[in-house]
Amino acid sequence: MTEKQQDDIKITPNDEQFEQVKLTTWQNLKKFLQELFDIRSESDRDATIEAVKKDISFKGHTAWILIFSIFVASIGLNVSSTAVVIGAMLISPLMGPIVGIGLSVAINDVETMRRSLINLGVMVFLSVLTAFLYFKLSPLTEETPELLARTYPTILDVLVAIFGGLGLIVAKTKSGTIASVIFGVAIATALMPPLCTVGYGLAIGNFNYAGGAIYLFSINAVFIALSTFIVSKLLRFPLVRYANSKRRKRTAQIASLIAIIVMVPSVYLFVLLYDQQVFETETKDFVKEIIRYDGAEVVKFTQDYKTKNVDVYLIGQPVPQTKISEWLAEMKTIERLEGANLRIYQGADQSGELAAKLSSEVKAGILEDLYVKNEQLLEDKNSRIAFLENEIARLRIKDVSFESLSEEVKTVYIELEQFAYSKRITTNFKSTDTIPVFYVRWNQGLKRPARLEKNQTLSNWLKLKMKVDTLRVLEYPE
Repeated sequence: MTEKQQDDIKITPNDEQFEQVKLTTWQNLKKFLQELFDIRSESDRDATIEAVKKDISFKGHTAWILIFSIFVASIGLNVSSTAVVIGAMLISPLMGPIVGIGLSVAINDVETMRRSLINLGVMVFLSVLTAFLYFKLSPLTEETPELLARTYPTILDVLVAIFGGLGLIVAKTKSGTIASVIFGVAIATALMPPLCTVGYGLAIGNFNYAGGAIYLFSINAVFIALSTFIVSKLLRFPLVRYANSKRRKRTAQIASLIAIIVMVPSVYLFVLLYDQQVFETETKDFVKEIIRYDGAEVVKFTQDYKTKNVDVYLIGQPVPQTKISEWLAEMKTIERLEGANLRIYQGADQSGELAAKLSSEVKAGILEDLYVKNEQLLEDKNSRIAFLENEIARLRIKDVSFESLSEEVKTVYIELEQFAYSKRITTNFKSTDTIPVFYVRWNQGLKRPARLEKNQTLSNWLKLKMKVDTLRVLEYPE
């Protein structure tokens, strides 16, 4: 046996030991991950089905809870209070029928599906009616940010509905339902505010708001039901058995058809909203990063996903056509904006199209911005004006001949025995002022009420004579 062969024999046991350690480590890691993410072992399928069926029911206490929660949510939206809206979502019973629809489709339970659909329809109708009555009677009809946020769905709403629905059904399947998760999903998926917004849109006659809000609610409801369906299938919930084989087959076909009807539009809707969100994001980035020119400023821009129009409104220095051509070429290089139409409106347009396109809201925003920027300057000017007025009054007083003034005062007020004049400089530590002060002594035969009256008339006469707004007339101390 050669020396090399002897070395190979020595190495072989170490290699086998390393392979054994590696295999053991992988098996332990695999076991850890399985235990970490496994939800089947702690899932109580029968209890979950019973709990879901119990939550579907809508009558008595549940109906009143829904009405009260709709009122609370409507008030929160009306005053734009997020805390109040969250409180309303915590007590809302809306999710029960939606989860019931997803579960019933997964287990082929036609009766549960029928009950879920009926109860959901009644809940939606009652919710919209309650919100409509509130906003119809409420004197507050202003479009608050909380209301406007529920008038149209975004891709984020879809993602929240998907993961919220998954979290909800996973929490329900666990032995001993996790209540905190249920409450969290109730807040995150926000089923109630869109229905309140539908009532608001109908109450003020804005059907675009109502349509967008019901669209948002439908998205949340569909994806919660879809998430419930998927988890129920993954956990292999037992199918409902029917004695009649034809009925069992027909029920399975109906359930499969409903699942397809729900899933296909959901996927299409997700892709559509995703494309729209990406288009809007790319447009904002393009305007922010590319639309730049010294002396010009973007005051507004709008984008329309359907028409692919991107309208940018500029004020200030006119932008030459060569620069606009560069912007157009740059837009074509961006994949998501390749087919978009960039339209530039400038303040130098003589047709008045810019003024017509700029909404009153934008104009008000410009004026507000100008006011905020110049507020301090205006305050400084007001302080300067006040200071100059005081200086003018001081100069007028300085120019007065005290001898001629005292002779005229004595002619008008014969009871006056002594008359003096001085200047008093006062400050409130924010501004300094110079006030003329006159000291008088009247005939001792005058009573105090008569002296006070003459002090007042003398003060008015001196103001008129000296053309000042402020002065003081004081008596010599006794």
